[in-house]
Amino acid sequence: MLYYLFKYLEDTYQFAGASLFGFLTFRAAVAIILSLLISTIFGKRIITFLQKKQLGETIRDLGLQGQKEKAGTPTMGGVIIILATIVPVILLAKLHNVYIILLIVTTLWMGVIGFVDDYIKKFKNEKEGLKGRFKILGQVGLGIIVSTTLFFNSEVTIKEKIPTHLQVRSVSNDASTVQFYPETKSTKTTIPFVKSNEFDYADLITWIHPGLENYGWIAFVLAVIFIIAAVSNGANLTDGIDGLAAGTSAIIALTLGIFAWVSGNIIFSDYLNIMYIPRVEEITIYIAAFVGALIGFLWFNSFPAQVFMGDTGSLTIGGIIAVIAIAVRKEWLIPVLCGVFLAENLSVVMQVAYFKYTKNKYGVGRRIFKMSPLHHHYQKSGYHESKIVTRFWIVGILLAILTIVTLKIR
Repeated sequence: MLYYLFKYLEDTYQFAGASLFGFLTFRAAVAIILSLLISTIFGKRIITFLQKKQLGETIRDLGLQGQKEKAGTPTMGGVIIILATIVPVILLAKLHNVYIILLIVTTLWMGVIGFVDDYIKKFKNEKEGLKGRFKILGQVGLGIIVSTTLFFNSEVTIKEKIPTHLQVRSVSNDASTVQFYPETKSTKTTIPFVKSNEFDYADLITWIHPGLENYGWIAFVLAVIFIIAAVSNGANLTDGIDGLAAGTSAIIALTLGIFAWVSGNIIFSDYLNIMYIPRVEEITIYIAAFVGALIGFLWFNSFPAQVFMGDTGSLTIGGIIAVIAIAVRKEWLIPVLCGVFLAENLSVVMQVAYFKYTKNKYGVGRRIFKMSPLHHHYQKSGYHESKIVTRFWIVGILLAILTIVTLKIR
């Protein structure tokens, strides 16, 4: 809203300083500051409100150190993250941008699913919360909305560079000027470790018959649904000890912010030899607000936590991260960038599968880990949760650096 206001003032009255809102970096800086202020100032009030409503966390006795002290800590604090993200975005972003619209829808959609889950747990006294099939249904619904919008919307395009030997030079052309083909719709995405650094979802079905290329969007839709479900559930599993999910997500989001900025900049995308995606740079504003909200939430969620995000927060941040990665066409880097989420997910899958296998074979179930998800294994091993969180953050930073490096490893 402020973007449109100051643009009007600049165009109509040549208002001094109004042009600042035309700069992406300025709006991103304001967004992160504003989200930090909202999350820290209003966060305390929200926590007080949750305490008055007696929305404290019910802790199951898992035999973990310091577990009993967490009982009664307010949950559903993900509302703080959602509020501190949405408000700066509405004020500072270009609201007509398709990527911004999709991310707002994602935040509210996943926020509602998580809120309903937390509400059932607290007010209906059902420990399992929202049935798993309804969560999956919600994630599938969001996946369909996101994938079909990205595929069919005319503003979602890429621009491919014309090969050097095909570029037309004139007297006025500088030799260093890069020429691009017109914007085109495409199901191409970025994939690491290969020479072209690109992969087309249509290739998943054209091997059957070349004429199936027009149905490549079906493979894209299925991939998006899987990615959103996997990442949101991974974030949900990671939210098990103070500050782990919020801190890890902030590192991931910041890395995606770098990708969004360079992918939407024709100069830097050419210099780094990565896919140029027109208009995707506006996501930087959303990511700035999102990172600020996560860091502000950490003020209250760091050990010892004054509030938990609940599924309201964990499902939402997972959904946001997944959609951003898909929008900037870096979703195939998720296994590396979201390696912490992946490890948490795999630890649960491996634990359950091995337990069932050994129970069927030997009559007694055996475990790979002392407890899953993975962070509980380290708690059972005697590590303090602050040390676990800090080391997971360090791993997250290393994975973020590796993710950026993979763009040049071909």
